[in-house]
Amino acid sequence: MMTKQHKLKGGARALLRAHFLANVGKIMDSHELRAVSGDISEWARRVRELRTEEGYRILTHNDRSDLKPGQYLLETAKPQPAFERAISKETRALVLDRNGFTCQMCGAVAGEPHPYDPTRKTRLHLGHIIDKSMGGTDDATNLRAICSVCNEGAANLTLPRPDLLKLLTQIRRATSADQLEALRWLITKFPKQTREFLP
Repeated sequence: MMTKQHKLKGGARALLRAHFLANVGKIMDSHELRAVSGDISEWARRVRELRTEEGYRILTHNDRSDLKPGQYLLETAKPQPAFERAISKETRALVLDRNGFTCQMCGAVAGEPHPYDPTRKTRLHLGHIIDKSMGGTDDATNLRAICSVCNEGAANLTLPRPDLLKLLTQIRRATSADQLEALRWLITKFPKQTREFLP
């Protein structure tokens, strides 16, 4: 028996699919897509499902530099074959474990309240570092953990600047190589101040 939630999910996705297919090659914005979905709060998740589960090449500003944040474009009406979209459970587990079950964009931890939307618990997904439309692969080296907020419409917003505690937390969670890269950047940005700390 289908629940009301499943009907809403399927209905919104079907509405969005039909709208994208009726507007192939046309740039649409988030306000338009939210309205098409019936104003549901998780419209961006339905768009993502069209990309990841059904294989439609719906592009965003992460895929093409000529698209602005909050703009979407269905490149072609023909979805990618399923075998080109599958990421194995083993790869998924490897990437989530490697990333410490932490969003690599905002630092939110799986299961905890999201720092930028405390009403939601953090849910992690896999995101491509180099998008498949730009030649990226489903290999673990091209995947990272991303939370729902960063992966959905909220990713198109400018997030507030982190305070010192959040920033230090992110640096501590980073790999040694990334910490060294951050140090190099800080030394380049603050050469005069750096000399004060060196013997």
